[in-house]
Amino acid sequence: MIDPARLQRDGYALLRGAIPADWLVPLRAAFDAGVTPSDRWPVPRGPDWRHSMLDLDPTVQAVCRLPALLATAGALIGERFFLAQVEGRAPLPGGGHQGLHRDFSAERPGDTVNALAFFDDYGPDNGATRLVPGSHRPAPDAPPFDLADESRAVQLSGQAGDILVFDADLLHAASLNRSGAQRRSILIGYFAESRHAAHLASAHLRNVRMDTSERFEP
Repeated sequence: MIDPARLQRDGYALLRGAIPADWLVPLRAAFDAGVTPSDRWPVPRGPDWRHSMLDLDPTVQAVCRLPALLATAGALIGERFFLAQVEGRAPLPGGGHQGLHRDFSAERPGDTVNALAFFDDYGPDNGATRLVPGSHRPAPDAPPFDLADESRAVQLSGQAGDILVFDADLLHAASLNRSGAQRRSILIGYFAESRHAAHLASAHLRNVRMDTSERFEP
């Protein structure tokens, strides 16, 4: 069960074992089959990652519609919303490190929610996500956050089948894949319904091929 107060306070939830175990093998196969070189994307991708085009795969689409995931995304967005995009990402050995950053809401705080669904076990050795709980809604009088200060960052770890759901304004980052072990995941974007026209205008730049007309209620 989602704790609504904690979700709003922390800006994220980690849904342990949310993906059915028997989905993981076909999901990994879909990821590997969809891996596409950076220069074949409309906008080039980072060179230290594998990027996968898989938004038309039916099992991937089923993951994006898991009830617990939709319920968590809806609780963060707080209004009617849609599934905007999904793509695969995996840090290469020795790659994947990011500095803390925000992906940013577009029209109002909370109108954009991201989710990372993990197809492999993840932890500090293979590039797992770090985040700063509560950083999505700083107090009005708070000083600007020093992005180089990681003293409040939490390093996540878990098992294949977990899903991280977070407000786009939450400070987060991938870590260095030191071990070289697989860390395949999909990055999913959910937007408030009011963002749909803007989404359509830029969908080709993000290589969105799937239908985004379905709506979900919070």
